[in-house]
Amino acid sequence: MNLFTNKVTVVTGASRGIGQAITLAFAKEGAHAVGLDIGDQSETATKVRELSASFTALTTDFGQLTQQGAADLIADIVKQAGRVDALVNNAGIIRRAPAVDYPEADWNALLQINLTAPFFLCQAVAKWWLTGGREASPADARLKIVNIASMLSFQGGILVPAYTASKSGIAGLTKALACEWAKERINVNAVAPGYIATENTRPIREDAQRNQSILGRIPEGRWGTPEDIAGGCLWLATADANYLNGTILNIDGGWLSR
Repeated sequence: MNLFTNKVTVVTGASRGIGQAITLAFAKEGAHAVGLDIGDQSETATKVRELSASFTALTTDFGQLTQQGAADLIADIVKQAGRVDALVNNAGIIRRAPAVDYPEADWNALLQINLTAPFFLCQAVAKWWLTGGREASPADARLKIVNIASMLSFQGGILVPAYTASKSGIAGLTKALACEWAKERINVNAVAPGYIATENTRPIREDAQRNQSILGRIPEGRWGTPEDIAGGCLWLATADANYLNGTILNIDGGWLSR
């Protein structure tokens, strides 16, 4: 039996990159995958169905997501799919500018999408679990929440003050929620990706000097792939990680060890 047969997994930012890879990893293990994204998820849907798995795409604007909106979204997912077994908060944006000139609009957008929306989704799915979802689940079932942090949860970065603030917030939020919810059979952990080849990092990879300086520091000697991150998220959502709470799992090719 696949690891996630008869389970429902929700991934934000599922249309491409890391979010798509995470969604496909769950689908390969038999999950009913639910993707939340403002973008077109047709490519992800096709790839999931090629795996003979089921996929539900819900259009979601994380830049406008409110507390009530998150509650309504989780209620809609439960109505359509029956339950939620794992939530992966992956959706995020990055905007670069010198800190002294960083625009207020960019700061607000980064914090809303990268930190506020994930908190509201964590809150909503935990409330569903605590007010009926747990009782309707098998006695050994757990709700798994995986947040996507960053190396910049630990470092300052360059030209990305809002992104660094948001990802530092995700690391702290992960620990805070784990402290409150571990006793409720809710595991809250995070994955901190290193330098991954995605659209967000394309400007850096296209800068020959910056690209080489990054590769020179990564012990693995290569950029990571979205699939590298998907494996860690998958594991955190399995029973093998049931005693892991509030942990930030660094998947960075050894960058933070350098």
